[in-house]
Amino acid sequence: MKSIAVLLYAFIFACCTINGVAASQYKVMIVTWRGCEDACHGFQKYLINRSVDVEFIMRDANRRKNSIDGFLSEARALKVDLILTWGTSVTSKILGMIGDRDNPAYNNTIPTVFTIVADPVGTGIVKSLKSTGRPNVTGTYNRVPEAVNIETILTYMPEFKRLGMIYNVNEKNSILKRNEVDKLAHSMEFELVSKQLPLDADGEPDIQSIGPAVEELKAAGVDFIYLGSSSFLRDHAGILTKASMQNGLPVLSPYEDNVRSSDALISVAARYHDVGQLAGRQAEKILVEGVEPGDLPVALMTNFAIVINLAVAKKLQRLPPLSLLQIAEIVN
Repeated sequence: MKSIAVLLYAFIFACCTINGVAASQYKVMIVTWRGCEDACHGFQKYLINRSVDVEFIMRDANRRKNSIDGFLSEARALKVDLILTWGTSVTSKILGMIGDRDNPAYNNTIPTVFTIVADPVGTGIVKSLKSTGRPNVTGTYNRVPEAVNIETILTYMPEFKRLGMIYNVNEKNSILKRNEVDKLAHSMEFELVSKQLPLDADGEPDIQSIGPAVEELKAAGVDFIYLGSSSFLRDHAGILTKASMQNGLPVLSPYEDNVRSSDALISVAARYHDVGQLAGRQAEKILVEGVEPGDLPVALMTNFAIVINLAVAKKLQRLPPLSLLQIAEIVN
């Protein structure tokens, strides 16, 4: 009997291990757009610190939409317990739109938490932030209200009257943000001057057109440039902010790294690590507490950080007012 018990224990242990390592209780696939950055790390750190027994399966699109196609099939084959999607492009390819809830080409069964999606309602991914309208979907919302961005510009530059924006028609979130700011212009009494990036022969935005677009905004008399919502412009922020500096135009970016590593003057943004932690909390509720994703409202970030590049401010001869210096992080 003792030998039988030993054999039974060995069989059970073998079934629960892979290459001698005990299998995790949960499998989570993380699908990113441009590698695992702060939000992705924050998500993992949250679950690890909460002692959630999870295996992370990392998949990256490397900024190519077509490479996302096979990830959902793989997630189904691996029987993952949850998918974390990063960004609008990844999320829309995995989940489709609200009208795709019965379309087998998209994920309508595996619990999914989306994060870093600029406008999940406007893009049609979910019905509302309070109720996603999709049983297997919830997420996080990290964008600063556009009125707050305009108020920040007015605090920095009280004479501000004309805002410049460059947008990418290949990114739905970029168009939506341009339209949102345009609607805000009347009520907040400023003028929006926007420039669409032309597309090259392959239908992609032309990097070489960024500088000329900034020059056009300068010629139109804008006081400030707002980067809006665009992965393309974020990736090429060095070109945009350098051209802006050459034309004496300050840039407000929703991406903090544009202030730290390029020539954007100021950012108002939620810290991506904190957004990832919030997404981790959503995942914990689903995996550990057994809450249905569709019963969870999209979790909203409420803490935003202001970062100002003092070296850029000096070059532009636009030192920040005391009211912002008292609350902002200053970098050089």
